Amino acid sequence: MFKKFFRSQASKILQMRLLTQTLIYVIVALALAGCDRKPKLGYDNGRSDGYAVGYNTTCQIRTTLIAGEWDNEEYSRGYRDGYAAGALDCTNSKRN
Repeated sequence: MFKKFFRSQASKILQMRLLTQTLIYVIVALALAGCDRKPKLGYDNGRSDGYAVGYNTTCQIRTTLIAGEWDNEEYSRGYRDGYAAGALDCTNSKRN
């Protein structure tokens, strides 16, 4: 009789442990589900990167690391605008 009781108790404990572990795995998976996507860069990010590259390249300061999300049209348009503005600012700063 005691063996049956302890066996059923042990079985319940194992079931609860399995249920708890499964619940933890599901919560962690849901929490991480949104973490695999990098944020989409837009015009402002492209303009900032382009400005830095345009200024630094024209003034021959240094190489600049950028995000370079070229498939994104907004980023690319911002990069082109920023590059032109950065290069112009460098040229104007050399004249003053």
